[in-house]
Amino acid sequence: MPKPIVSFGAALFLACATQVLLPASSRAAVAPRPPSAPGTPALVAAGPDAEKLAKAAAKKKPSPADAASNPTQGAPGANPPMMDGNFLIGPTYVRAAELTVNSNVPQGKVQQFGMDSTNSKYFNPGIARNVFGTVDPKNPKTLIVETHPINYRRTITVYVPAQYVPGTRAPFMVTHDGPGMGRPDTTLPRILDNMIAQRRLPAMIVVMVANGGGDAQGHERGLEYDTMSGLFAEFIEAEVLPLVEKNCDVKLTKDPEGRATMGNSSGGSAALIMAWYHPEWYHRVLTYSGTYVNQQWPFNPETPGGAWDFHAKLIPQSKKKPLRIWMEVGDRDLLNPNVMRDDMHDWVEANNRTAAVLRAKGYHYQYVYALNAGHVDGAVRNQTLPHALEWLWLGYPIDKAPKK
Repeated sequence: MPKPIVSFGAALFLACATQVLLPASSRAAVAPRPPSAPGTPALVAAGPDAEKLAKAAAKKKPSPADAASNPTQGAPGANPPMMDGNFLIGPTYVRAAELTVNSNVPQGKVQQFGMDSTNSKYFNPGIARNVFGTVDPKNPKTLIVETHPINYRRTITVYVPAQYVPGTRAPFMVTHDGPGMGRPDTTLPRILDNMIAQRRLPAMIVVMVANGGGDAQGHERGLEYDTMSGLFAEFIEAEVLPLVEKNCDVKLTKDPEGRATMGNSSGGSAALIMAWYHPEWYHRVLTYSGTYVNQQWPFNPETPGGAWDFHAKLIPQSKKKPLRIWMEVGDRDLLNPNVMRDDMHDWVEANNRTAAVLRAKGYHYQYVYALNAGHVDGAVRNQTLPHALEWLWLGYPIDKAPKK
């Protein structure tokens, strides 16, 4: 059974997990990928003329020659306009004002509780590895990994805004790589406190779900986040959300328009995977440095490229789904960070390709190509997260009457 919840007066931000694929000393530094590099979609520089330029760009048919004409920098501290399309920001970033505590606005509260894997019908037991795997000589798209079973405990962190009306069903967002028990950080709740008070976001609850441990192929985090199926969304729906409602005395909306997913790196691919396989539950997705590459393990012949298959076949070959997607990548994002050399481990290319197929299928999306930025870059996130949240929730009524 879950232990009693722990409450905090101020709140915390999801931990920003990165791809722990090999020790940093084993990975070569990634050279910046200029926006003029082949394969980069046509980008509009964030700045005073961005809205006008974006409207013109939306009318043009994409061309392989687009990259050569891309801008080389955005205005310092500028974010894109509140519209669809592909945008360039940086290389100079400015911390958003919404990250600063404002004592004049209502402050939400945070509660935490734990979930033991032994009580779950999903991911029980978990998995872990002692050493990184080796490339399968019979199938270069996957690894041979020796794993062993584990029990683990994950922390669930819940932000409830001060404006929540008890007994009503609230919109909410699920974030991945949530923080550990008793380790508060104030970034995301500060943003929400400020933006909800400014009526730029609905009074949403945030459910921050910690991963099961480790990373990538052979570890529990990789199994949860990189598996191309609806299983992780089903675990959250069946086991996490009911405990949130019970332990935090809240109700969560069943309306997919009022549900969002968010994550960084493999947490980003997990966010899109949740919405892709269960669009009846989630319509809004926000990702930083999304791992739309071949990290899935064990190998699945239905999706042999793992999340690379999103842009290789799933999105192009499937009927358009009712999803709204905000995504970012850094010009120094990950490139071949492990032993695999399958031409499906380039984060910049993967995000470029995802943006291209989203546009081709007519999705509502905003793609941000960040200069002077690494994997899940802190300066980029501190400037853009309020903007990303506001764009993500466009179209959802701020004053929507709460329902019992």
